[in-house]
Amino acid sequence: MQQDLTKFSELAGADLGQVRAAIRSGRYSGHTAGLAHGKLQCNLAILPGEYADAFHEFCRLNPKACPLAGVSNPGEPVIVELGAEVDIRTDAARYNIYRHGKLDQQVSDLNACWQDDLVSFAIGCSFTFENALRLAGIPMRHIDLDRTVPMYRTSIETHQSGPFGGGMVVSMRPIAKERIDEVYEICRKYPLAHGAPVHVGDPAEIGILTIDAPDWGNPVPIENGEVPVFWACGVTPQVAIMTAKPPLSITHAPGAMLIADVSEQTAPLYPYNDN
Repeated sequence: MQQDLTKFSELAGADLGQVRAAIRSGRYSGHTAGLAHGKLQCNLAILPGEYADAFHEFCRLNPKACPLAGVSNPGEPVIVELGAEVDIRTDAARYNIYRHGKLDQQVSDLNACWQDDLVSFAIGCSFTFENALRLAGIPMRHIDLDRTVPMYRTSIETHQSGPFGGGMVVSMRPIAKERIDEVYEICRKYPLAHGAPVHVGDPAEIGILTIDAPDWGNPVPIENGEVPVFWACGVTPQVAIMTAKPPLSITHAPGAMLIADVSEQTAPLYPYNDN
């Protein structure tokens, strides 16, 4: 993979055009949290056509972990719901390529492996509600430390569809105890960004035994007066893909999202109850 030539700090205040140009050219392949404020950020899952219907149903059955923003036609590197200028092959900051459910390589674009039967699914990302929380004065420590948000496998089971299933993945952010109710109220407004948290407090209650050792991303410190808060995460489809073991599948690299042309206020294809 090409070494990063642009630093996160150089893109933190840049507009979408500048951010996309850096990603598309391979000059930036880091995490996208905090970039292109106001624009929808998406997880990606890309599968051969024979697996598309079952995966689509998996997303419909698990809308909180997999809130669908859009689906492509087979072989087309465009998802119309995200904007005509978005190229699925080049515009995520980094991609994971899986073969038979195992990570084979990580690349900065998909030009060499694109197939005419591939169907792309765009899934909402929690980075969207992070902007709203920061505007409310609630710090996001992983952004302040220039780290990828910590993500964990859990014992929360998803609803299976065909070969796709497995446990939910969650992301974690430390939140001051007195602001928990406010966080719930803000995040419910962003159903395409996984909405309200799924758990607050003891990580062991959802099967996380070591908070300092995330399965993806980087650990962040939890300060006095704070508690860990967990949201459903768009890396859940990667666990489902590892379970299904298709001969080829492609996702974004955790934390390195695709940034769409549309607003972060976009609604999911399948609304859900977030009480």
